[in-house]
Amino acid sequence: MPSPHSPEFRRRAVELARQGSKSTVELAKDLGISRSCLQNWVAQAAAEEKAVGEAARPTNAEKKELAELRRRNKQLEAENQILKRAAAYFASENVLPK
Repeated sequence: MPSPHSPEFRRRAVELARQGSKSTVELAKDLGISRSCLQNWVAQAAAEEKAVGEAARPTNAEKKELAELRRRNKQLEAENQILKRAAAYFASENVLPK
């Protein structure tokens, strides 16, 4: 689902928040967004700028890639389980009676 706010809107909101002329609560109210939303945008912008000395937060691209890798890993694990069961089934069929 696409974001209801354009990247330009987000960038400008982050710039205004960093200026500090208004509190986060006031600015968020003026922009028609929640305080936590604005704080998340500011934190995400800092992570994407790779600010020195801050704890590294994943960028949006990294989050997207991580989600895709987790989905692919889950799929491969399921396929691996199917192959293990199939191998066990066929191995039990090939056992010769004594």
